[in-house]
Amino acid sequence: MAETRSPGQGVPSFSVVVPFYNEEESCRTLYERLKKVMDSLGGDYELIFVDDGSADRTLEILRGIYDSDPRVRVIKLRKNFGQTAALAAGFDRARGDTVISMDGDLQHDPEDIRRLVEKMREGYDIVSGWRKERKDLLITRRIPSWAANAIMRRLSGVQIRDFGTTLKAYKRSIIKNVKLSGELHRFIPALASDLGARITEIPIANINRPHGKSHYGLSRTTGVLLDIITVKFLLSYSRTPMRIFGFMGLVALIFGSCFGFYEAVQKIIFGHSIGRDALVQLSVLLIILGFQFISLGLLGEMISRIYFESKGKDIYSIDEIWSHDAAAGDCH
Repeated sequence: MAETRSPGQGVPSFSVVVPFYNEEESCRTLYERLKKVMDSLGGDYELIFVDDGSADRTLEILRGIYDSDPRVRVIKLRKNFGQTAALAAGFDRARGDTVISMDGDLQHDPEDIRRLVEKMREGYDIVSGWRKERKDLLITRRIPSWAANAIMRRLSGVQIRDFGTTLKAYKRSIIKNVKLSGELHRFIPALASDLGARITEIPIANINRPHGKSHYGLSRTTGVLLDIITVKFLLSYSRTPMRIFGFMGLVALIFGSCFGFYEAVQKIIFGHSIGRDALVQLSVLLIILGFQFISLGLLGEMISRIYFESKGKDIYSIDEIWSHDAAAGDCH
């Protein structure tokens, strides 16, 4: 249901949500560039900076920015909950009609926000950035990303080419109704499609990280695959349990399939008898166990989701919120 607001309520047109984790070298530069772009858009705005348990001077710098700009709000999480939780904390407190999310490491160009907003005015509910010319490493980032995006398009029916980028613009009425858990922030368009959201994407700049080291790598591929299974399950039949059982299930399936393939080659090509071969039995057992573990993971996801939603629990814990606007309902 669309929200209606009376004029003069002081509600900003735009909310920009940026999660930070150990980005002391980037956050002030990003703020200055972001402020310049948002000032040029013409509408009132708020900048919501979420410190996701940083161990460096990130929070100190964000606090200094807050002290100098009344449009800045800073949310300090009690520990590092992850990017999904940090975004959810910002989304839950965003008041703008258009909510924009982006990374805090300067890999997104704030100038692209202007183009996102222009596209939103054509009647879309979500406009996603598309890193058309990727600057990431081929093996560890680009190939896994291409495969994950292709699978997600197929499973969700949402025809965008880059689910993974954080740079997106949302109608507030849509993002407020998307329930996030685990590490599902990269699949918000797929989850929002279940609400009937009108979704499109535009090319954006993909910039090499100027400071620090990326928090992501090839090691997250397994997690992305499990999240894809979770999203498909949630879309078709209605945080963390899937990561335990699903990992064991994938390992069992992979080994079971490899053993089975080996035995099939022995039988078909070399004519060896495999009727009583222990490797065949192990292969069958591992495949069965794999499906059972993944099924347990999916059940765990559903139970966890029902628990959090029915209890009204958040997937994050806030330590402090600094806000200049008492109307926002935050502590100062």
